[in-house]
Amino acid sequence: MYIKKILSIAAILFVATINAQVQPYKIFSSEGKEVSFKKMSKKLQKADVVLFGELHNNTIAHYLQVKVAKSLHADKSKKLIIGAEMFERDQAEILKNYVEGKLDEEAFEKQMRLWNNYKTDYKPLLNFAKENKIKYIATNIPRRYASMVFKKGAEALDTLSAEEKSWIAPLPFPYDKNLPGYVKMLKMFDDSMHANENFPKSQAIKDATMAHFLLQESKANTVFLHLNGSYHSDYFEGIGWYINQYNPNKKVLTISVVEQENIEKVDKEHLKKADFIVVVDADMPKTYE
Repeated sequence: MYIKKILSIAAILFVATINAQVQPYKIFSSEGKEVSFKKMSKKLQKADVVLFGELHNNTIAHYLQVKVAKSLHADKSKKLIIGAEMFERDQAEILKNYVEGKLDEEAFEKQMRLWNNYKTDYKPLLNFAKENKIKYIATNIPRRYASMVFKKGAEALDTLSAEEKSWIAPLPFPYDKNLPGYVKMLKMFDDSMHANENFPKSQAIKDATMAHFLLQESKANTVFLHLNGSYHSDYFEGIGWYINQYNPNKKVLTISVVEQENIEKVDKEHLKKADFIVVVDADMPKTYE
């Protein structure tokens, strides 16, 4: 019996060791120092807003979003609120009704404009919020209005009705065309149809709108976990820049997910991208291609 017990413990330790060796991600500080999930969580609990910059098809990003949400919810010193780029403001009431149990799943999925990867990537966290009575907020501008800015400029938003304007950031919204992220965005598409000054503006109105609506819900003793593409918060720009414009007193912490062949250290190009950089093995399967 004693020998069997020793062998069982040895087997468990062996499996644990193998699992540790093949862990497909590591977490690092902005400067590239490895940190544990527990240490990151403790720091996130002190924030007013956490911007979780994801790669939309990255399995680990979505896994960690749920893990972060559970950690923040377990800490009762602050009330957790969740919001996401993936849900648009003109459908905020539908989302609210579903989370509050006033709308069943079938009706919700039929009425909402859901991303193609909703069921695999966003549904688990949404249902965690529903089950635990956590507010879940739609923060993004309806896509058609961002498209309007791209095609006709920010001035086109002035033609919207009062109801339509209630779904976007207050006008006129601040805009700095010299922010490195917007400059880089314009250069990336300088040989395509996107190469015009309205393209970064169409992204900026998304950033401004998401910042505006998450701040509406961000009260004292709350922590707002926001899901967004990493390009909306990398290098402390995008949504973070707008939060600072609207309310510079908010403590904002950011997470960015990157993919690398080697996860043992952060590639130089990713340093200082966020407060916490999640480096994921590039060989991890994608949720979609």
